Amino acid sequence: MITVGFSQVGAESDWRTANSESMKSTFSEKNGYKLIFDDAQQKQENQLTAIRNFIQQEVDYILLAPVTETGWDTVLQEAKDAGIPVIIVDRMVDVSDDSLYTTWIGTDALCEGRKAAEWLNGFAEAKGIAASDIHIADIQGTIGSTAQIGRTKGLEEGVDKYGWDLVAQQTGEFTQAKGQEVMESILKQSGDDIDVVYCENDNEAFGAIDAIKAAGYEVGGEEGQILVMSFDTTNAGLTDTLSGKIICDTECNPLHGPRVEEIIKKLEDGKDVEKKAYVEEEMFAYDDTVKSVKVDDKDYDVTKITQEILDKRAY
Repeated sequence: MITVGFSQVGAESDWRTANSESMKSTFSEKNGYKLIFDDAQQKQENQLTAIRNFIQQEVDYILLAPVTETGWDTVLQEAKDAGIPVIIVDRMVDVSDDSLYTTWIGTDALCEGRKAAEWLNGFAEAKGIAASDIHIADIQGTIGSTAQIGRTKGLEEGVDKYGWDLVAQQTGEFTQAKGQEVMESILKQSGDDIDVVYCENDNEAFGAIDAIKAAGYEVGGEEGQILVMSFDTTNAGLTDTLSGKIICDTECNPLHGPRVEEIIKKLEDGKDVEKKAYVEEEMFAYDDTVKSVKVDDKDYDVTKITQEILDKRAY
């Protein structure tokens, strides 16, 4: 039996819950694994402790979904010295020596952000909305995380490229409660100026929508309504996209369990694995105003969400 230690950021979002369930179902005893699962509750110090516990328990593999990118050199060196391969999942680590981890598998968060920005530009052009009339509030993810860094940068590049007005940026910490709190604050300061709320995950979007409605504003794609954009494409997120509460939702696929198992099987067979493996991901929108976007000379389809599509989704 192969023993795997997995430290997850924390299950305070629908995405993380799906990711954790994917790992648990893949690395089950019936599949020949013993999984030691750790919920870090969004604290890096908890993950450092968990990794050291994994090392003491002499696990065969360490899986890490890091809270932030930095601060891992020492503990990953300890894992390397112990001869335990470390597989980084979803978020990236920024280390001085990339031999401290075996491989990384996850999403291209910067590409996600760029795709979302291009969707917004395409939507505005199709609707005849001038760039000067687009005032954006960015509810950021956990500061320093790969998803936050990439999605924020993608938006900021769009702001510079198209001349939009970035009214506010505050972290919602990838949670619904914080997303609502931040949106309430932004609306009190700049409510009438906000045209677009760029939420860096679905749970923040849920909180933002509640705050927008409570303040007497409407969400949707019609004139005078606030556009809410999001990332993750959880079932609840796409349900809100189907109803028009979220106008565009860019996928961040959480089902990493089978992908990580494939890597472990290769390592068990003595085969080489790629240092980085990006996951292919989709985009969904409430309507078909924008049918595709182009990022780095590559076209990405935008799918109009339907109940049929939603019913077939794995998460």
